[in-house]
Amino acid sequence: MGLEFTIAVIVGLFAIVNPLGNIPVYVAITDGYTLEQKARVRNKVCVVMAVVLVVFALVGRFIFELYGITIPAFKIAGGILLFSIALSMVRGQMSRTKITNEEHEEASEKEEVGVVPLGVPLFVGPGAITTTMIYVSLAMESEEILFDMASVFLAIAITVVLSYLMLYYADPIFGRMGKSGSSAFTRIMGLLLAALAIEFIITGSFNAIEDYWNIHPLP
Repeated sequence: MGLEFTIAVIVGLFAIVNPLGNIPVYVAITDGYTLEQKARVRNKVCVVMAVVLVVFALVGRFIFELYGITIPAFKIAGGILLFSIALSMVRGQMSRTKITNEEHEEASEKEEVGVVPLGVPLFVGPGAITTTMIYVSLAMESEEILFDMASVFLAIAITVVLSYLMLYYADPIFGRMGKSGSSAFTRIMGLLLAALAIEFIITGSFNAIEDYWNIHPLP
């Protein structure tokens, strides 16, 4: 698939992680933290992001085989999940699949918030994991497997680096953007994600039909 796939996976993963849209939550949770504590929190967030996404990128296909899940079925299910998340983003609502009020209230441990709830499920939730696994499945079907797989890991690296930079400058960014600016960016990312989700559903449906006719050809 080449360069087009590389751009698509970078944009898609960045859109679902949505680090800029997550800044208000990060700022609120780390309010009152020292600079050292904030540094350790954002380091944990980025380490958790990288580890979780890389692990699912590497073992996602084995999970498919273990549970007998077909790639077209996962594309359709993942597309539906991503669309529901995108819809809540477009409406300016925080998706329930990312963080709940209870998790926000329980975030009392100073540095462990970098793991839960900031790392998982705020930055790396079901949507990010699903997106990564779908792109890995697409890369495995490609004629340029090595290049496309490298594109997935490149997208993970770029998303983690950009997330770190945005967390590092979270306070000045939030000061300039405010809640309204962050909400506007989240809506834009939600629109892009919705289009991506529809694409997954369409391609998954066509793949499922094609697989069915290959197994049950017309007489």
